[in-house]
Amino acid sequence: MSLLENFNTAVSQSKELPSRPSNEDLLQLYALFKQATEGDVSGERPGGFDFKAIAKFSAWEEKKGTSKEQAMQDYVNLVERLKKELA
Repeated sequence: MSLLENFNTAVSQSKELPSRPSNEDLLQLYALFKQATEGDVSGERPGGFDFKAIAKFSAWEEKKGTSKEQAMQDYVNLVERLKKELA
């Protein structure tokens, strides 16, 4: 299978994990997905008291410079690890 096919399969599998991943793992899934599909973070950092939006922005920002292909592979690897850990 191609990397894109593996990535799309991992995206589907991430929604069917046997239990909820940790908040840190959820942020990593979000950041890697955004980096793989949209590239480097853009726009203004959220302000105020929207801590969830700030955390998501920061996690994505940490992936800045990561290629889309590397982000896809990292996402696939993370989902595989979570499937084993949460089984």
